Amino acid sequence: MQSSGHRFRDVDHHPLLSSEDDFECSSGNVEAVDRIWFIRDGCGMVCAVITWLLVLYADFVVTFVMLLPSKDYWYSLINGIVFNSLAVLALSSHLRTMLTDPGSVPKGNATKEYMESLQLKPGEVIYKCPKCCSIKPERAHHCSICKRCIRKMDHHCPWVNNCVGENNQKFFVLFTMYIALISVHALILCGFQFFFCIREQWSECSGFSPPVTVILIIFLCLEGLLFLTFTSVMFGTQLHSICNDETEIERLKNEKPTWERKLRWEGMKTVFGGQPSFLWINPFSGIRIRRLIPRTLKGGAEFAV
Repeated sequence: MQSSGHRFRDVDHHPLLSSEDDFECSSGNVEAVDRIWFIRDGCGMVCAVITWLLVLYADFVVTFVMLLPSKDYWYSLINGIVFNSLAVLALSSHLRTMLTDPGSVPKGNATKEYMESLQLKPGEVIYKCPKCCSIKPERAHHCSICKRCIRKMDHHCPWVNNCVGENNQKFFVLFTMYIALISVHALILCGFQFFFCIREQWSECSGFSPPVTVILIIFLCLEGLLFLTFTSVMFGTQLHSICNDETEIERLKNEKPTWERKLRWEGMKTVFGGQPSFLWINPFSGIRIRRLIPRTLKGGAEFAV
């Protein structure tokens, strides 16, 4: 790993190691690789549960308050299929973002044995993160919540209870996109529902009482507007970062790139995987069930996510 101007600016924050330095990490402290990734953060888990509850609430109002009582069969069927499909894609993208390793650097790999395996040139220096005792690659940043160094860390998002990094940025972009789409769809359906209820009698346009119907729809409108604003901004920000090959942390710190920036199209293909195809918008791509043998360490089936 070659030194660079960016690395030297971090000298005050991250110690440098050379082949003659002492090592505080022993080989016995190197973290074992676990295929299941989940951050045990109380705030993040609460935010993730709230996200799911809000999406399920929107699905309940759209399905049982607006569509099922409608007299137009095809209107209910088409909108029900579209809305529920988008909701499934949004929640699946959320799960993939939350349960995918964002690009963590193994803890405790700053050992003498690992340093020797790097075959460093004389005088060459690399970084050791003092918090997780790991060799810190270029463009990696330490997350105090995940307690790990994350490659190409963009930010830590409590709503997905995970960092957005090198390996799960695609799923986070899909999550924001699908949430924005179902928010738009819900707002349009709310507009039609108010129009139908005003034109007809309120007691006939819903299976619920008029006051309850109005409260449910108004709350859904507020939720849709809030989610649409938030996810649209995040979606645009993420696409801007991908096209410029610059993470949000690097932009906020105004770090000058010491790496060769990728072209916009190359950055998109790197994040979403290969040439444009249906897989770009598919949150289920890349799922492989490797084993169904219970793990003795933490229990449960082992999945590659």
